[in-house]
Amino acid sequence: MAIFGQRISRRSLLLGGMAARHLLAVGTKGNAFPSDWKRYPDPATELEVLRLTDPEQTSILPPSYNRAIAKNSSFLLYASDRTGSLQAFRMDLKTGATKQLTEVDGLDASSLTLTPDNHSFCYFAGRTLMTTLISSLHERPLYHLPDGWDRCQGMSVGPDGTHITFAERQGQNSRLRMIALAQGQPRTVLEAAFPIDHPLARPMRAQILYRQGDEGLWLVNMDGQQNHKLKVAEGGVGPADWSNDGKTLLYLNLPSDPKQLTALREHTPDTNADKLIAKTSQFAQFGMNRDATVFVGASRNVASPHILLLLRVTHREFTLCEHKASHPEMTNPTFSPDSQRIYFQSDRHGKSAIYGMRVEKLVEKTESESVG
Repeated sequence: MAIFGQRISRRSLLLGGMAARHLLAVGTKGNAFPSDWKRYPDPATELEVLRLTDPEQTSILPPSYNRAIAKNSSFLLYASDRTGSLQAFRMDLKTGATKQLTEVDGLDASSLTLTPDNHSFCYFAGRTLMTTLISSLHERPLYHLPDGWDRCQGMSVGPDGTHITFAERQGQNSRLRMIALAQGQPRTVLEAAFPIDHPLARPMRAQILYRQGDEGLWLVNMDGQQNHKLKVAEGGVGPADWSNDGKTLLYLNLPSDPKQLTALREHTPDTNADKLIAKTSQFAQFGMNRDATVFVGASRNVASPHILLLLRVTHREFTLCEHKASHPEMTNPTFSPDSQRIYFQSDRHGKSAIYGMRVEKLVEKTESESVG
């Protein structure tokens, strides 16, 4: 056989075929990749930081209110474009080995979340809501956005793992939607004259929290009744999340005066009580350990772009490391379920990468949920 005047041997054809198959395999579901871990001493504190992903590629943590880490703290769910497009990956937190879990178009990294039993994960791929089994990587479409509707920000799976909650909009009007994870049956909880963002089911209660931008937080029963705006502190409303038992809501209060400090506050919806936990070093994002006794925050202070621990009992902060993210809101700091490690993301070394630190000498171990 001759192509462009050159003879090609059978061996060349075989080798070429093997190379082609290898290229086709890159980026396919189920492929494994070796660890990219790199340790370094933090320039500000000299504490050891572990960079988990290569900053030559974009890697993204799910929002801190979603489940990114297995209940036994053994693996991490995240999104990366290492194979050419943004896909979901599973990282072994003992070895750093990574496995590609999806091969879809338009994966939304901010919608990634494990189900409470850790057997599956959910996400939006373009306009389709999907669920995938981690063991077999069998994927199943649950819902497709109807024509004329677009998604609002945020998506979460409730604490009992039975429903997925999100919102969709037409112009400035929106509707809060719930999808049964088992049957994929959609229903509308309520409609609003503004975009509904970041809905979160309340643990131990049949209620849903949702946002009106930075202007306010709303609470509604899952049957659409008793919809009301929460009476939180004056000022803008930053990131918010439920305590593990659902009794209180933790949120960042953003003062109208930029010279004032951002505060971490706690709201109790059943009594309308709202109290200060502590002033912060200008937290832009925060996460908390399982019993909400310790918080991890990312400062937006340009002179001190740090990841810090905040102790509830003493109101004191402890600097862990620099994050130096171009946008502190992107950091998504979060605790492992056992409270022995923290994770965050930053583009300080190039593209967005994921980082981790051990904090067992600073934070008591908390009991994880029973592993399903």
